[in-house]
Amino acid sequence: MNDITREGGVEAPTRHPINWKTGEFNDEGSLFDELERVYDICHGCRRCVNLCNAFPTLFDLIDESETFEVDGVKKDNYWDVVEHCYLCDLCYMTKCPYVPPHEWNVDFPHLMLRAKAQNFRNGNVGVRDKILTSTDKVGSFVGIPIVAQTANIANTIKPMRKIMEKTIGIHSEAVLPKFYSNSLRKRFKNKKIVNEVINDNHKAKVAVFVTCYGNRNEPDVVEDLIAILKHNQLEVRLVKQEKCCGMPKMELGDLESVERLKDYNIPELLKLANDDWSIIAPIPSCVLMFKKELPLLFAEDNDVQKVKNAFYDPFEFLMALKKNGNLNTDFTESLGEIAYHIPCHQRVQNIGPKTKEVLELIPNTNISVIERCSGHDGTYAVKTEYHETSMKICRPIINKIEKSKIDHYISDCPMAGHQIDNGVENIKIRSESPFALLREAYGI
Repeated sequence: MNDITREGGVEAPTRHPINWKTGEFNDEGSLFDELERVYDICHGCRRCVNLCNAFPTLFDLIDESETFEVDGVKKDNYWDVVEHCYLCDLCYMTKCPYVPPHEWNVDFPHLMLRAKAQNFRNGNVGVRDKILTSTDKVGSFVGIPIVAQTANIANTIKPMRKIMEKTIGIHSEAVLPKFYSNSLRKRFKNKKIVNEVINDNHKAKVAVFVTCYGNRNEPDVVEDLIAILKHNQLEVRLVKQEKCCGMPKMELGDLESVERLKDYNIPELLKLANDDWSIIAPIPSCVLMFKKELPLLFAEDNDVQKVKNAFYDPFEFLMALKKNGNLNTDFTESLGEIAYHIPCHQRVQNIGPKTKEVLELIPNTNISVIERCSGHDGTYAVKTEYHETSMKICRPIINKIEKSKIDHYISDCPMAGHQIDNGVENIKIRSESPFALLREAYGI
């Protein structure tokens, strides 16, 4: 049985492959027929109104129409709903009673993906969104030392941010990622971790897919993860080479770019999988991409399926070590009270709260779980037209953290953590990485 169960559901949701290269997927008339069918089902149900802003937008369109039904909504306004969906999958995995195997076969997120792909093919995606989702190119340029320093300073200057808001549509109050010229890969370029055994008595082999975000924006987070793996006497290596996992381009509807990124990443990952390496990534969205989205987009690609079976969330991997009696549980520090935000892209992996389970092994450490969306989605929260909505979505998390008596609050997603920080005002602590806390508990 899945770790996530739908409200009122009996059977676990079943996902069908995404046949995105077939005529029906790319036929605009067929797309609008399906949008109308699914929108009408959603209108009659409305269970997902408390998730993202796609559903309130849809219901407002219907309620303000002349007929108070979907047939009263102009087809051009269908896109308003699509723009607010960031493919988190929570409606599919936790709320909707009509997902497969139900005969109505509602897959709202993948219908939104189909619409986004149509919108991209129609040339309706702006330069800003193309740049924001080109993470490798942006990271390579902004990662140049003097450029990184300049960009980081500019992102803290309010007049500069106001100019950015007016000219390129990046909200002046949104938290932008910090760029490190001393990237994770630079830090470990000459260290033994790359391609070499750390300890002759290793218990397992694990390769770290650093991710573009982990490499350029959160290298300290990945360094903490590596320290934990080494402390557990694992044979550790970095994946030799990598590009973006493809999640940002998928959310844009640019599936051809997703395929190009897949073609670059999978061969290197397949070598590791064939050599019995487990593969992990520090960012939940990247793990989800290899475990679920790419296998559905490329269902006939056996290499993709094999990489899927080798890929793990980091704490899922650590709990597997625990199950086999190989996890080091000699902790030297307790962590006290922790509020733990579970990001959507981890929840929908159906692995259970593995981060919580690992941290609860630490003596005198208590975890309170927050299962709400942060509203960030990588790019959604930084866009001028969506930032305020994203913060509204995040407000329940912020309220709970501010009212809790805690020593730490964490999220597996660094971007979600920064989004929460952006709204927290009444307490002095800020979000931390669970890897940093686990490393602290180990005393390493």
